Amino acid sequence: MKITDEELKALVASLAISQKETNEQMKKTDEIIKKNEEKLIRMGITLGNIGKNNGAVAEDFFYSSLSKKKKLGNIKYDEIGQHWQKDLKNVRGEYDIVMINGKEVALVEVKYKIHHYDVESMEKQIKNFKILFPDYKDYKIRGAFASLAMSKKAEEEILRNGYFALKQQGEHVEVVSPEY
Repeated sequence: MKITDEELKALVASLAISQKETNEQMKKTDEIIKKNEEKLIRMGITLGNIGKNNGAVAEDFFYSSLSKKKKLGNIKYDEIGQHWQKDLKNVRGEYDIVMINGKEVALVEVKYKIHHYDVESMEKQIKNFKILFPDYKDYKIRGAFASLAMSKKAEEEILRNGYFALKQQGEHVEVVSPEY
């Protein structure tokens, strides 16, 4: 099949027009993608801020409640601190609430909503605390989890591991402790 010069010119012209239309559509698509990327970035920032704010609400609630009585279960503490952080070589620790008496330290991990799988982190936190804060290495270290939303499964896992579970009860905190 032979193509005439006129047919070839018409075909090339048609391809050029199609290519131009394709390029214009790709440019529009790129603009839409860019706008969506910007929206997703803003949404991510917003969601991250919501998470931080929820965490701050939970921390303030439990710190305020624990500061009044300085007590976990039947154990009385003399001091309470918030936001302890320390880096030492390859060891890093962040502790939401720290309660101290003459022989014990309680490390309270605060979560807006705790899950049963969060519990496994406490053993490492206790180990790192003794390294980062050697003044307390001979103290008994107790773990506790405080949460505004705690499933029964999470509470069971916390207690099974010998830690305290602090739950919001209306305007009050209910401390559920393992047997000591």
